[in-house]
Amino acid sequence: MTDQAIALIPERVRNSDAIAGQWKLIWRRFRRHRLALGAGVVILLIYLVALFAEVIAPVSSQTYDSRYTYAPPQRLKVAGYDAAGQFHALYVNGYSMKVDPIALSRTYVPDPAVVIPVGFFVKGEPYRFWGLFDFDRHLIGPVEAGKPFYLFGADRLGRDVFSRTVHGTRVSMSVGLIGVAISLVLGIILGGISGLCGGWVDDVIQRSIELINSIPTIPLWMGLAAAVPISADPILVYLWITIILSLIGWTDLARVVRGRFLSLKTEDFVIAAHLDGCSRMRIIWRHMVPSFMSHIIASVTLAIPTMILAETALSFLGIGLRPPVVSWGVLLQEAQNILAVSSAPWLFLPGLAVIVTVLALNFLGDGLRDAADPYEY
Repeated sequence: MTDQAIALIPERVRNSDAIAGQWKLIWRRFRRHRLALGAGVVILLIYLVALFAEVIAPVSSQTYDSRYTYAPPQRLKVAGYDAAGQFHALYVNGYSMKVDPIALSRTYVPDPAVVIPVGFFVKGEPYRFWGLFDFDRHLIGPVEAGKPFYLFGADRLGRDVFSRTVHGTRVSMSVGLIGVAISLVLGIILGGISGLCGGWVDDVIQRSIELINSIPTIPLWMGLAAAVPISADPILVYLWITIILSLIGWTDLARVVRGRFLSLKTEDFVIAAHLDGCSRMRIIWRHMVPSFMSHIIASVTLAIPTMILAETALSFLGIGLRPPVVSWGVLLQEAQNILAVSSAPWLFLPGLAVIVTVLALNFLGDGLRDAADPYEY
């Protein structure tokens, strides 16, 4: 339909679902799913945290202060005065330390008499932003450098759990995103070939999928992760863990793609592409995949939480990412001992980040899955 013809259609009809395109229909229905829309905003904010981790975190992930080992979280307060009567819009209270003469353990309690002013975009620990240029501004932190600032408390070495959680966001979220991207390519290619070719090719691919799915997940992860040398470079371990998760996570998407291809390969546009001499890969990527791209997007969104949980589980068990790499799973390793449960429960806060992210991704995936079929009401 030409632009002139569309212009003659009344606006009420032009904006109706009768002549709207596929992506416009998907957006309209997704927009009505308030929970999924809110989850999408949360996921966007989480990826912004991952992108600007150095700016948001008050210090680097490896910065420590042995004077504040297992220091409890400091509550951020609004509008208060210090001992000199000076007003501060945002501040935290310092610590007072007590030493148990019998157990020789240190206990930190907030000291209302000590006021530590907090500001935005304050000058602090220098870092190399995105590895491109030097910068020393942080989104939030103490106005006076060197003062204790632990919003999520400190770990056994006196490292800031909040800063480490922010830095861990980049690794955990990128593992999920890169892992799903690799699984997406494998799932579409193998599932597409299986559904398009049929015969013995379909049998080989489907039996391979059944073999992978029949192996218990945790032992399979442990066996593959054990093949990575302990002395390997942390970046190499990161790449290997991503590949391992991808090699296991492509099977479900391949089954979905195969089913769709079986229903699409007898359609007129696919037969016409065959008669026109198009190769199988061109038919898969240029003709068949775009016809159900919305379903693939929904499947990918629901697969990312699985990747994140898998990385967290591997790192928590000590067979995934290892220090000095910081991920949510590596941080939860700190909470494996009795001391963390009894005396330092704030070490579980990175687990809260996992829960929020997985729930938001699942809500977003459910909304996309419902919106992917906009004609079904």
